[in-house]
Amino acid sequence: MHLGLVIPRTGAHDPTDLAIDAEQQGYDSVWMGELWGTSSVVKLAEIAALTDEVEIGTAIVNVFSRTPAVLAMTAATLDQVSDGRASFGVGTSTPTAVENIHGMTFEQPVRRSHETIEIITKILRDDERVDYDGELLSVTGVPPVNADVPVYHAALGPANRRVVGRLCDGWMPHNIPFSELESAFEVVERTARESDRDPDEITIAPYVPAAVSDDESEAYDAVRGHIAYYVGSGEGYQNAVATQFPDQAERIAEAWQAGDRGEATGLVTDEMVHDLGVAGTPDAAREQLYELTAETAIDRPLVTIPEQAADELAEGTIEALAPVSDP
Repeated sequence: MHLGLVIPRTGAHDPTDLAIDAEQQGYDSVWMGELWGTSSVVKLAEIAALTDEVEIGTAIVNVFSRTPAVLAMTAATLDQVSDGRASFGVGTSTPTAVENIHGMTFEQPVRRSHETIEIITKILRDDERVDYDGELLSVTGVPPVNADVPVYHAALGPANRRVVGRLCDGWMPHNIPFSELESAFEVVERTARESDRDPDEITIAPYVPAAVSDDESEAYDAVRGHIAYYVGSGEGYQNAVATQFPDQAERIAEAWQAGDRGEATGLVTDEMVHDLGVAGTPDAAREQLYELTAETAIDRPLVTIPEQAADELAEGTIEALAPVSDP
């Protein structure tokens, strides 16, 4: 099984130590998100220096707060310091993050994604200096960096999925129910063929929120909290969950935005937990993860530890789901 781990950004354990442990436990890739508090790029550089074989990836950096040239240089440099082990995940993030944290206007996110990714891939792979004149972004005479770094996009809506089909090496969805992934990928597949690309070469690598505990209710509650947080915090995530759970997604979002976080979490059903994550005792959770890779279109699940999980729960989840523990 190709299995990645999205390193938790919070908690008592240093991300670098968790990444080193993950490599020893058989995970083939480690990824880091970035919102505030920790630069994923700096930590991944440290992880690259202290590991040998595990791939490293951003999951995700947003397309607003860094220019395309900086993103391309960052991807190439991570690949260099890791001896060719880097992948680069980007996404739009959310209006709250972009506007409140970075002080930028969240305008035309899909177009921004398209132009940013197109410029990144040109700088990474073209043989000549890059000139690009887009609707939102323009660059002139940028030297290429000659780095073969896979670019992933955390696209949710169909317009952003078309960006994946046109330009990307991988698709990194979050909160699209697993039962909907195959139909959601049809947009990617169709767009790829229209762009003379082979959709089979696009890696499907969804986030898999996961919690494992001998106390089944503790594990389920951690994933419930994760789902409620995302459904309540962004319209894109709510819409993604609503493809399979429209009534529940609307009620969860209303409760969360009204400030009743406990009610919102309680509205996440067991069915939603199973279609959006992995939770339960070690044996049950391992079986769920195995079935995901065996019975769906997923190529590379990325185990994601809910921030609601206690440190001991996070540690136990990483160990329990490690590939050496496959059924």
